[in-house]
Amino acid sequence: MSDKTKNIDQILSFCKEAAFDLQFTEAAKCKAAEENRVLIGYMPIYFPRELVHAMNGLAVGIMGSGDRKQIVKGDAYYQSYICHMPRGLIEMALDGHFDEMDGFLFPSICDVIRNLSGMFQILGKGKFAKYLDYPQDFNRETGGVFYRNELKIIIDHITKINGVKLDKDRLNESIKLQNLNRRMLNEIYDIRQQFPWRLSAVELYHLQRAGIVIPVEQHNNMLHDVLDYIREDVGTPMDKIKVVVSGSFCEQPPIGLIRSIEQAGCYIVDDDFLIGSRWIEGQIDDQSDDPLTALANAYVDMSTFSSSVYDVNNHKGIRLAALAKKRKADGIIFAAPSFCDPALLDRPILQKDCEERDIRYISIKFSENTGQFKVIKEQVGAFSDSIKLWDEPVTV
Repeated sequence: MSDKTKNIDQILSFCKEAAFDLQFTEAAKCKAAEENRVLIGYMPIYFPRELVHAMNGLAVGIMGSGDRKQIVKGDAYYQSYICHMPRGLIEMALDGHFDEMDGFLFPSICDVIRNLSGMFQILGKGKFAKYLDYPQDFNRETGGVFYRNELKIIIDHITKINGVKLDKDRLNESIKLQNLNRRMLNEIYDIRQQFPWRLSAVELYHLQRAGIVIPVEQHNNMLHDVLDYIREDVGTPMDKIKVVVSGSFCEQPPIGLIRSIEQAGCYIVDDDFLIGSRWIEGQIDDQSDDPLTALANAYVDMSTFSSSVYDVNNHKGIRLAALAKKRKADGIIFAAPSFCDPALLDRPILQKDCEERDIRYISIKFSENTGQFKVIKEQVGAFSDSIKLWDEPVTV
């Protein structure tokens, strides 16, 4: 085994552990390294992590407990007909998993998350818990100004905790680091479009998810090494179809589900599992005299599509079809959490768009603590086999 392969194995092993560490050990180390450093927990989907980074902090993604924690107390806080993730987060909060966090951000996704922010306030978790209301008007003069004001509230919260004031140069530097992070992640997806066997979807998920609980500088070093590795002819191609997975933008799928899709004969060439890491489609201005406005403008100008976003003038069905064409995908797998209103309400519309463009698709549902995947594996396997037998090109 070469030194480069050993290094990649070590990186992926670290990422596998860090990604699902419910104690947030790496984040706690980062906080302990400097006296006035803060940890700000944020829920999916997207939050500009560079803002916290510039104020001597680390924005830590909190994505639920998955299948790694039994939910008992959390069930008492929510009705049964909602997704699993909020109950898991309440369980973790009550059991002290977030005690190192100084504050919490709940970006607007649905009413359940809005209520969760209120519960954290009632429980007294962190020094602040804010529901971050994103603009649904993608116009700089309205949505952009509104969003900038929302970010200023967060800045004030952090300053009250550690006394750090936002500095223009530091924010520009943080934006530059996050730009590099997105650029390398996108290059990994581009390479996997042609050579998906060089890095499995599970390995990519671990790599990406670890990036939301460690400093961006550390993650960038890992991405650099992984890119250096997969640019070479490694791995062995198999007879699989290429698919885009859509609908898992908030509550995350179990690793067993991602692995089952791969084992059933599919290469996942694009997805929205951790879409917040690639939310901005482009490079944010990192030399601006007003970098806060640059962040706000990037959201209204360069956001990707999601069921959590109102898109009357930028139809997500068209954008999903375009993504399938770009990735040369053979089909789309709609995989949404049970009771996810945004994803499941959009699904019939997106399916209709697929039918109009002759894009094959299959639909499944999951919960983050799902333990059995036999039925899903058989369904996806049949989907894969049907495409291999009756293949037609994707059209948009």
